[in-house]
Amino acid sequence: MSTKLNQIIAVEKGVKAKAHQDLATAHHGLQKAPLLAGIARTYQPKDEEGEQLPPESTRVQVRAEDVLKQTATSLTRLFDVTATKDWANCEARADVTVDGQVLIGRAPVSYLLFLEKQLTDLAALVRKLPVLDAAESWTQDPSTDDWRTEPVRTVRTKKVPRNHVKAEATEKHPAQVEVYYEDVPVGYWTTVKFSGALPARRVSQLLDRVEKVQQAVKFAREEANASEVTDQRAGDPIFGYLFG
Repeated sequence: MSTKLNQIIAVEKGVKAKAHQDLATAHHGLQKAPLLAGIARTYQPKDEEGEQLPPESTRVQVRAEDVLKQTATSLTRLFDVTATKDWANCEARADVTVDGQVLIGRAPVSYLLFLEKQLTDLAALVRKLPVLDAAESWTQDPSTDDWRTEPVRTVRTKKVPRNHVKAEATEKHPAQVEVYYEDVPVGYWTTVKFSGALPARRVSQLLDRVEKVQQAVKFAREEANASEVTDQRAGDPIFGYLFG
């Protein structure tokens, strides 16, 4: 039965964790000197009437050579799995296709992973693009590439004091006059607003394109990872030389 790259990737993490745990266990075991030591002793009394004592012995519980063999067995699996994945990654390739158009042909897995990360960052940027105020009507100014509104004319007024005679003057009393202010037009403002933001439809279009490419890259990665692999045997020659 053939093995696929995605199956190797699925087991790699577990194999790596077990190998690191076995290596740590071996390292700690070799630091415990009493486990590597053994002894056997017998007692003989000075004469026949002397006290008889039973023999004493302690077995060696950890043998360095055995630890090396166990370590080699554990790490050989890790070396083989990693080699199989890395060799396969050199061969596993797939096209990035959007709407029937091949954007990138035969992209390797490592590059597809790079693209996924970059497109995630790019999508975050697009989502934060400023959008033109929907309350205004905007057109693009060909001379500046800015967006602009139609000119809006508004009146500039100035408060001018006026007198309101509440009571006319008499021989005994002066006139009663109240001062009030009247807004009198004195000029006109013509206002045009400019903006470097984007229309909402443009932002939506950009985001849609980024998401399409993201999906295409994910599909390509899955396709590449479904490639059949050739099992590599890197561990045996390495440990055959190291511990042989």
